[in-house]
Amino acid sequence: MQLAGKTALITGAARGIGLAFAKAYAAEGARVAIADIDLARATAAASEINGAVAVAMDVSDQASIKAAIAEAAKALGQIDILINNAAIFSAAPITEITRADYQRVFDINVAGTLFTMQAVADHMIERGIKGRIINMASQAGRRGEGLVAVYCASKAAVISLTQSAGLNLIAHGINVNAIAPGVVDGEHWDGVDAFFAKYEGKAPGQKKKEVGEAVPFGRMGTAEDLTGMAVFLASDAAEYIVAQTYNVDGGNWMS
Repeated sequence: MQLAGKTALITGAARGIGLAFAKAYAAEGARVAIADIDLARATAAASEINGAVAVAMDVSDQASIKAAIAEAAKALGQIDILINNAAIFSAAPITEITRADYQRVFDINVAGTLFTMQAVADHMIERGIKGRIINMASQAGRRGEGLVAVYCASKAAVISLTQSAGLNLIAHGINVNAIAPGVVDGEHWDGVDAFFAKYEGKAPGQKKKEVGEAVPFGRMGTAEDLTGMAVFLASDAAEYIVAQTYNVDGGNWMS
């Protein structure tokens, strides 16, 4: 029960990695607000987790961010932990990237992370909460990929934001760190696989098979593979850890 008595707001938590985090936090004693743009799905997810609540949240909209944080704080009493998990994926050759696609990815992955972090930090500072903020980066933020320029750039920005925010907010007793997953299996990979099938001429499922086999551990990750780090960074054991991004990727990247 490493998180007993704590409360957490997790964005994009109605499914996948965010939902796995919510379940892991609840198992460790925390009460959780499942924030998602799909309120119906978030409500269904919350109904399966003891003490969880669902809030509607569009991280690309400032009014939605503020409203969701206020609702979560009212329901939980306060917010001790934030996980910035909401994100989208995009892929295209450099010559086919559109300004609209770039803007959408950065609005959600970068601005969404920044301004949700800002709003929760304001809440924590106002109440004197020695909180934890965990941003979801990616191994894609560690390097470029020929067909994934915009997504890679967005996750590199998340790593940089984590460093800057970590250095700034620790003065208020708020620890900011990040997790960089590798290739994580789940329903989102159907879309990722389809991108590569289109641009690399691969059969459906081939790219997924290839990336899984390339992981030194021997398989793609699962959402549950990430929960241990998420619990640790939110716990008292991580009190002296500031502005770091941890790779949880089966050995794909070393830093």
